[in-house]
Amino acid sequence: MLPEAAIIDHAVVLLQAGELVAFPTETVYGLGADAANPSAVRRIFAAKGRPADHPLIVHLPADGYLDNWASDIPRQAWELTEAFWPGPLTLILKRARGVPSAVTGGQETIGLRVPAHPLALALLRAFAEAGGGLGGLCGVAAPSANRFGRISPTEAAHVRAELGDAVRLILDGGRCGVGIESTILDLSRGDGAAPRILRPGAITPECIANVLGRLPEVAGQPPGADATAMPRVPGALAAHYAPLTPLRLLPAAELAHLAEAVTAGQSCALLCHSRLPETPAAALLVRQLPADPSRYAHELYAALRELDAVGADLILVEEVPSDAAWAAIADRLRRAARGAGGQDLEQLSSNPSSALSFPRCAEE
Repeated sequence: MLPEAAIIDHAVVLLQAGELVAFPTETVYGLGADAANPSAVRRIFAAKGRPADHPLIVHLPADGYLDNWASDIPRQAWELTEAFWPGPLTLILKRARGVPSAVTGGQETIGLRVPAHPLALALLRAFAEAGGGLGGLCGVAAPSANRFGRISPTEAAHVRAELGDAVRLILDGGRCGVGIESTILDLSRGDGAAPRILRPGAITPECIANVLGRLPEVAGQPPGADATAMPRVPGALAAHYAPLTPLRLLPAAELAHLAEAVTAGQSCALLCHSRLPETPAAALLVRQLPADPSRYAHELYAALRELDAVGADLILVEEVPSDAAWAAIADRLRRAARGAGGQDLEQLSSNPSSALSFPRCAEE
């Protein structure tokens, strides 16, 4: 095995040549390409089977590169980058002149973040030291390294299983620490407008309020709020993060009567955080995750992949608590249930803008 520095140098050479490199972040593994190279960015869309108008997040080595990618940056953005970068917060800002439309999904906004994983930072800094990408711009576009709409990868092995030879190099940084995607916060309306959370994550509204002095709005609040006035962002489709096996969410109270929830003759796989009184006869596999939201999030996607692989007819998932700490997890599970078994994903891929959906949990 090559020393880490040599692997990173090789990854930089590949990125500058327009190739795809997968790498770990603290959230999930990303499928990276030179964000300034439209041809390389199109390879991401082809490898994932991702709709062309679905924007990508650009990963930067430090907040000092923000001005290269965004314009009219509000004061709030700098306050948040100082507090949370590197970390799992993506900022939606007005894009700078010259930023390729391929990376923004044709929008006038762009998503930017600095990831906290040491291997990701080493790659991004080496990319910058080598002169960056096309035209000297330095940024790596990196959506989750999986097929569009499917379960995000939190280990290098997940990337290999999903994308195989479509990726020239996978940097293995072990299991991702956070385990679910970054919070996405819209600041594109400027300092005079309230920030809006477009995707919940580990950085909660309360965290943001502690910095800015006010709670952000949450997209979709109140229910039925107009989504067309909001930028399109990753992970906001109604069906996403989905296993191939149909998935159903159940209240905790129904777990004791699991047999009633499974059609006669079917097998199931079960994901819970409560202790079951006994293992149901229909269950091929039961995975009990920690009843702590941070630890649950860390293990969620790996557990869903494990349950998806056992050949059950149905995955049953215990609903998580409705309080703010669990809101991002609840968001992922709702979207996974909607897309599980392939339902809706084909329709969303052909017409993604028709199915935009935003979090309904005001707490997150």
